[in-house]
Amino acid sequence: MKVVIQRVLYSNIEVNGEIVAAINRGLLVFLGVSHTDTEEQARKLVDKIAKLRIFSDTAGKTNLSIQDIRGELLVVSQFTLYADTKKGNRPSFIDAADPKKANDLYQYFADYAKDKFEKVETGIFGANMKITLTNDGPFTIVMEAISQEFNGERS
Repeated sequence: MKVVIQRVLYSNIEVNGEIVAAINRGLLVFLGVSHTDTEEQARKLVDKIAKLRIFSDTAGKTNLSIQDIRGELLVVSQFTLYADTKKGNRPSFIDAADPKKANDLYQYFADYAKDKFEKVETGIFGANMKITLTNDGPFTIVMEAISQEFNGERS
């Protein structure tokens, strides 16, 4: 499981000319799911995102989490995070999960997040989405969940 996290002041998703999701101050999370990912990894990523101290305190230091500021979360499924560009000029997506598994884990991730955040919005899985954001910083973080990593080991 891979995520790209962007700290935002505002973000929305438009599908077919209609805004289907919107948040104010918080995090925009692009979520990529591979065929080997699990619900446990999803939970651990959500827990980590909830505790990331990437928002500024009154002294201007990044000491606050999204929970501390009562921020909002927008989650967007993005299989292209698993693009393999090693060969040729056309990316391969062989490491991305099949659509059913990807959608199931995407929904699980978002549902689990609803217990941690003030507001959780999602895109529409598989739709052609237009995403607008006002990046705050910019502040962008890339994280990848690997089973061994969460057990304190690295391969």
